[in-house]
Amino acid sequence: MQPTFVLVHGAFANSFSFAPLQAELGLLGHRSVAVDLPGHGFAATFPGAYQAPQDLERLATTPGAIKGVTLADCAAHLIGTLERAKRNGPVILVSHSRGGMAATVAANQRPDLIDRIVYVSAWCPVNLEVSAYYAEPEMATVDATGIATAMVGNPAELGLLRANFRTADPGVLAAFKAAFLADGTDEEFMVFLNTFQPDESLDVGTPDVRAQADTWGRIPKSYVRLTEDTSVTLAMQDRMIREGDALTPENPYDVRTLTSSHLKWLVDPAPAARLLGELAELQLSPTES
Repeated sequence: MQPTFVLVHGAFANSFSFAPLQAELGLLGHRSVAVDLPGHGFAATFPGAYQAPQDLERLATTPGAIKGVTLADCAAHLIGTLERAKRNGPVILVSHSRGGMAATVAANQRPDLIDRIVYVSAWCPVNLEVSAYYAEPEMATVDATGIATAMVGNPAELGLLRANFRTADPGVLAAFKAAFLADGTDEEFMVFLNTFQPDESLDVGTPDVRAQADTWGRIPKSYVRLTEDTSVTLAMQDRMIREGDALTPENPYDVRTLTSSHLKWLVDPAPAARLLGELAELQLSPTES
């Protein structure tokens, strides 16, 4: 049976960004579903103060629906989708960026629902919590200036992270482009920026969200390296691959590589769609059954 790709977005993102990739997958004959984690997509909050003309003072205090949403909530929602997809045959779970955290928790809890797990420059914590990895040498080159400058309100008071992606500040926009889509055009960058939602959950889980050898470790897994990624650096991607392989040396990552920034593979999705198609064929091969 043909597998279903279940696609999981990253921070401040939603299922909408997967539309071009899903079109390419569909044209190659593959079935896919893009997940909106709780508080994302049409469940997101876009305050009136976020519209033009912006009222940043009011935006800093307006409540958001994602307040209180936890990583456990995201994993439970994802597991519900995986259960439904599994009724139709094999499932390949594909996560990007922060979405790797929810994918890893889901794999820890329900490995029976996943026939292959694929991380595309995504977080798969093994030795540390995700927040701790940011202090490691592999992330030393990451410039957080753009996102820090764009933050609105006090996260502790709002109960969420809020970013003003509709800023017109040229310095902030340049920092965003360098971080997310340096290999794209200015027009592509602005289009993608306007698919982002302003709010993200504060919760990054507890130490028990790290990959577990007896459950996560049983699932065939692939890691897709993005060579031009400056948000989750190539050095950090390679470290996560090494840590995963050390955790389950009998079941190492199948490693693939795309020449892409953090987002270019979604803007120009044909190479990624072909790569995922190869993984679908690998999943159907006798040696993997």
